[in-house]
Amino acid sequence: MSESTHAADSVSTPVPVLSVAPVVVPAPGRAVALHVRVSAPMTGSRLPVILLSHGHGPSNNLSSLNGYAPLANYWAAHGFVVIQPTHLSSRTLSLDPDAPEAPLYWRSRAEDMKRILDQLNVIEAAVPELLGRLDPSRVAVAGHSMGGHTASLLLGARLTDPRDGTEVNLAEPRIKAGVLLAAPGRGGDALTEFVAESYSFFLTTDFSAMTTPALVVAGDKDPSPHLTVRGPGWHTDPYVLSPGPKSLITLFGAEHGLGGVSGYDAAETTDENPERVTAVQRLTWAYLRTELYPGDSAWQQACDALTVGPSSLGRVESK
Repeated sequence: MSESTHAADSVSTPVPVLSVAPVVVPAPGRAVALHVRVSAPMTGSRLPVILLSHGHGPSNNLSSLNGYAPLANYWAAHGFVVIQPTHLSSRTLSLDPDAPEAPLYWRSRAEDMKRILDQLNVIEAAVPELLGRLDPSRVAVAGHSMGGHTASLLLGARLTDPRDGTEVNLAEPRIKAGVLLAAPGRGGDALTEFVAESYSFFLTTDFSAMTTPALVVAGDKDPSPHLTVRGPGWHTDPYVLSPGPKSLITLFGAEHGLGGVSGYDAAETTDENPERVTAVQRLTWAYLRTELYPGDSAWQQACDALTVGPSSLGRVESK
């Protein structure tokens, strides 16, 4: 069976998922050990990998390896190995709020993902059912909200470190594609005064060098007034201000939770909508499937399904 044929079949035929946590990844010099969750299909070989970066929401456990089950479970059931770190920004760790990078740990978050890639063999060894089943040549990154900022840095976005004025380039060549979900946009005058003062690393975000293929997902009812003065369009900046190849999905009526991607029945989801979550699951899976397996028709089929009919959930554009 060809890989593309298998992809078409797997949309409608999920397989059982194996989930193991915590897996400890060696991280010398980190404030605490790096714990990850690994979710994988019970069957299959040469499995592609998605690194999933959590956001910085008000819940304790959603912003950790215990969050984002609607995405992690779906992607794993359809052929990906999903690795979710608990970043230092997670409330579950209760770290010193006055630490140098606290509370968002923007650089450490990206470094977590590099550590994971450096030690995929350690993760395989810790989960014997995975041994020899990963394909390290097919790696993607995905992130929601602050996790979208992390993913954008790994995909090539730049910023200036406010502590020393140096340009930061954390682009990771082992990552071949990305998905940015309700991710932050540009800095400068787009930011609220509070964000500019409190999280000054956001001020210099520059997408002009973000060359890795990526899918940006934004809700047209996601103004994020605590972050930006620009309204929902701010979350499309990673698409608008970066070079191609990129695609943008604008979800109609979606707010910051995009229907509920951060957890099942999460109280902080202001726009709970299972149909919308299903669309995000299928579209993100299809995009990454086609990017990592050129010639696979999953992305085109998913786009066609989204945009057909008067009750469409959103629109897709690409460049």
